Amino acid sequence: MRGQTKWKKKQEYFLYFMMYSIIGWIYEVFLEVIVYRWGFSNRGVLFGPYCVVYGFGAVVLLFSLYRLKARRITVGKFSVTPVLVFAGIVFLTTVIELAASYLMEFTRGEWLWDYTRFSFNFEGRIALNPSIRFGIGGMVFLYVLQPLFSRAVEKLGEKKVAVISGLLALILAADCICTFVLKLL
Repeated sequence: MRGQTKWKKKQEYFLYFMMYSIIGWIYEVFLEVIVYRWGFSNRGVLFGPYCVVYGFGAVVLLFSLYRLKARRITVGKFSVTPVLVFAGIVFLTTVIELAASYLMEFTRGEWLWDYTRFSFNFEGRIALNPSIRFGIGGMVFLYVLQPLFSRAVEKLGEKKVAVISGLLALILAADCICTFVLKLL
């Protein structure tokens, strides 16, 4: 029974990974098409409508900040827990983005963004402005979206979670094969 519970948890976290990867892709396309008016292009590394760095970042935030988020840390009568969570999100997402840029550069010869136009940037890989935006988005994710997604996944039941996560895993695996392996042939 305990093994089933661990497997179910892994399936749930995979669903969260995929949901946030898709939300990240939508966010990136929104910025590109609506905000910057550059026209549409697939903003992910893979073919499908997902940016896996967002899914990975979301899962890292879930595992890293859930205990802090649950605590009530105060200075006087003022709760500073949300401020600490925000700072944690900014730090973690900035480190993830920096690592992702180096990983992409190593595997693809380039990374998909350029922050040189922003003040306080490092090699165009990370910058204060996007880090603050990730902090705000992370707060929406942790305090608004994740509780909704948790309830929705719980309502699905164990069998549906297993089927959906299995299908999404197959799609993601096929996408990875098509994107990386077939390019080498």
